[in-house]
Amino acid sequence: MAKDKTMYVCSNCGQESAKWIGKCPACGQWNTFKEIKVADTRKQMAATSAAASAGHQLRQNARHTLLAENKVLRLNDISSHDDPRIDMHDQELNRVLGGGLVPGSIVLLGGEPGIGKSTLSLQTMLNLTDKRVLYISGEESAHQLKMRAERLRVGGGFATDVSGKTADNNFLILCENSLEAIFDHIKEVQPEIIIVDSIQTISTEDVESSAGSIAQVRECASALLRFAKTSGVPVILIGHITKEGTLAGPKILEHIVDTVIQFEGDQHYMYRILRSMKNRFGSTSELGIYEMQQTGLRQVSNPSELLLTDNHDGLSGVAISSAIEGVRPFLVETQALVSSAAYGTPQRSATGFDQRRLNMLLAVLEKRVGFKLMQKDVFLNIAGGLRVTDMAMDLSVIAAVLSSNVDTPIEEGWCMAGEVGLSGEVRPVARIEQRISEAEKLGFQHIIIPKYNLSGLNRKKFQIELVPVRKVEEALRALFG
Repeated sequence: MAKDKTMYVCSNCGQESAKWIGKCPACGQWNTFKEIKVADTRKQMAATSAAASAGHQLRQNARHTLLAENKVLRLNDISSHDDPRIDMHDQELNRVLGGGLVPGSIVLLGGEPGIGKSTLSLQTMLNLTDKRVLYISGEESAHQLKMRAERLRVGGGFATDVSGKTADNNFLILCENSLEAIFDHIKEVQPEIIIVDSIQTISTEDVESSAGSIAQVRECASALLRFAKTSGVPVILIGHITKEGTLAGPKILEHIVDTVIQFEGDQHYMYRILRSMKNRFGSTSELGIYEMQQTGLRQVSNPSELLLTDNHDGLSGVAISSAIEGVRPFLVETQALVSSAAYGTPQRSATGFDQRRLNMLLAVLEKRVGFKLMQKDVFLNIAGGLRVTDMAMDLSVIAAVLSSNVDTPIEEGWCMAGEVGLSGEVRPVARIEQRISEAEKLGFQHIIIPKYNLSGLNRKKFQIELVPVRKVEEALRALFG
């Protein structure tokens, strides 16, 4: 009796194998091969014997048609023109996409459950009054989407055109899970933008596995990619995040799409960060910041004013750093708490900051500066629920830890930016002028910067006092005397 044909695909890189392998030979990850069903052998043999001649003729016709349409072109013969991007009426989203949505592109929007992916896509599409949008939902019913749209309407989430009408007439909703039925509806309504929420809920009849499997996600994404490239209609896919923090499905899903943007943030905080992980039409260093409210997402144009609190005067363990995420500078409040270890092993905890780098900075503070923190608990928190990866945060982390250790607050009006090396030196950071301008704009009087950044810097155009330092001891001496 014939059995179903199965194969194994690496969920990390998409490597295929005829048998299960413990370690992927392509990416080196362990236990990432997942079993998928390719086809039923009996059905495949019956279909092949029944339609052999017809299939051969169809393949011949398709081959001739393909050769007639696709031709080998010289590079000089190809016209170079940029299609106008679609304005999403969202400054943050336009920045992350590289200036707007490119016609014929396919965008993957990923994020954890409940982070606001559907709210962001629905709110953005409702503002496009001049485009016919098809919102394909495989998770929610039409009634649920109507309730969410009404909530956004109360909060001002709808934009109006010149005539004063909302986007109700141009916003179409389809609740469907079959890819073949979705393409039938697309031919009927002829949309200009398509949203698929989510790609893990869509399935095709060509693959016999269940929806959400590696084979289904790959086939559905490939079919939508072919449609987007041939029709010029942009497609936005919404994808889920696994427990490991990666997009559900193989890594090949990220290779298929043109742009991968990730919606990040802590559900217990109000701020959300839209980060570009891959972009064929723009820079991946851009990011957008939103504030989650009951009536939807609000764009944050100046995040520094919202991330800084005014009630930390006189409190120890608080330091302000001028950080840069992407290309946007903003000031971040770093909070630290140092206390005696209640147990034998001291605790090291960091929220919004790399814990391994925190351990390194504590070792530098103990070895190079002479402060004994071996028997003390150290807790670090980046205010606002943000996760910052800028190396210029090192100086503020050390200052906050030392301020909490000696229980001495840092004077108001001080800001800092600098990377700390293993020998205790303060290394130079990038975009120092943007950091200084952001601190000066928010009213800070002093900023500590690496001394190496002074070369080529015009100090006369800044009103804020620049305090250059070469070592950590000099920075701590300037802060605490």
